[in-house]
Amino acid sequence: MSKSGIRTKEDRLAAGKALRERCPRNSHGEVVVGTRGKRDIVALISDSNVDRLQNLVPVRHSRMLESPFAFFRGGAAIQAYDLADTPTSGIEVVACGDCHLVNFGGFATPERNIAFDINDFDETLPAPFEWDLKRLAASFVVAARSNAFRPDQAREIAVESVAAYREAMRERARFGVLESWYSKIDMDQVLGLFEDDAEALARGKKIIAKGRTQTSDRVFEKLTTAADGTVRIVDQPPLIFHPDAAEITAERLDEFFAAYRKTLPEERRALLDRFTRVDVALKVVGVGSVGTRCYIALFMADSDDPLFLQVKEARRSVLEPYARKSPVDHNGRRVVIGQRMMQAASDIFLGWAKGPEGRDFYVRQLRDMKMAAVVENQNAQTMRGYARLCGLALARAHDKAGDAAAIAGYLGKNDDFDEAVGDYAVAYADQVERDYATFAKAVRSGRLKSELSENALATALR
Repeated sequence: MSKSGIRTKEDRLAAGKALRERCPRNSHGEVVVGTRGKRDIVALISDSNVDRLQNLVPVRHSRMLESPFAFFRGGAAIQAYDLADTPTSGIEVVACGDCHLVNFGGFATPERNIAFDINDFDETLPAPFEWDLKRLAASFVVAARSNAFRPDQAREIAVESVAAYREAMRERARFGVLESWYSKIDMDQVLGLFEDDAEALARGKKIIAKGRTQTSDRVFEKLTTAADGTVRIVDQPPLIFHPDAAEITAERLDEFFAAYRKTLPEERRALLDRFTRVDVALKVVGVGSVGTRCYIALFMADSDDPLFLQVKEARRSVLEPYARKSPVDHNGRRVVIGQRMMQAASDIFLGWAKGPEGRDFYVRQLRDMKMAAVVENQNAQTMRGYARLCGLALARAHDKAGDAAAIAGYLGKNDDFDEAVGDYAVAYADQVERDYATFAKAVRSGRLKSELSENALATALR
């Protein structure tokens, strides 16, 4: 420590390095699921369905049945249970909590630039930094297997994501605090990572061009209709539908949006006040979120000037039983804080409020130039580049919401940690496939319900 009492970067690097004595870097490849009692993934899935909209739970199961990768995406609670017994250095960050490769992508910053970053924070919570990395690395092995890559390619891709994280953290340890806070990954940097992959470069440019069109105006064209001078969201059951009017009354909506408005900065309250709420509907989203209460709300400033907000239920983080209690008592606020802490720039309408029956919600814009990689179309070279990109983005987020020097000191210069997490990712992907088979049998036997027909179920279970 310096004479002024400041804990220097050198101090923090040394402190991180010292943690290897207690938790060797190669130990991260040794423990996959732990030994805490009987591991019952059907029970874990059933527990995660508690208080969801029960008519949508079969839709959730059907989406998870599509493939081991879809099952993995919907199984954040399962891996959280498993991660609790894995080795950790003791270095905490504000973690994403559901850090798989599909939860990264591009979106518009308030300045209307496009940034690449983590884009899902439903499970965010202070937790060991290794947990995000292990979920990310495992997601690449599971995805690579879905794309029929060779086993050695799948492992190399996972290791690449971890190596990129380690190398970026080593570099970022030299950053000043404000330099770290302001840093971001823009689209020029993203495309630069694929300059030697012509196919990926062309596809990336196409995704970016399409993403720039994903605004409230575009959503308005696709999701609404006008009749007798009134604009309404079009029902598309079972994925978009209007809730029971007795359950979601105009008075309750007024109370909710008034409470949400108070969580916005004053200038954004003034912006929101220029719009009038026109309609609200339920919308099924994602895989893991299916069955939670997710709404889309249409606001209008003029007949051709729409704003779509997404109102999403925020439940307790899947990490909370194994990390520590949330530092705030509102899960919507927890999500907002985590997003603002980890993202380089966040949505200007990001806020939170209590909903009916005391449920927590957070609010953001719907599809504001949101874009994502199409993982199913990636070859091994492209996925390797994408793995590196996700590793860089995660390092930036953990640096902003943690201590880059301590993490860099622990990880070091060599690839011991990378290789250990590569071993973990392969072993955990094996476990995912076993769990998927168990899940499929539970659906077939009726222990878990699915909306799939018998023929579709038989096809999914081949």
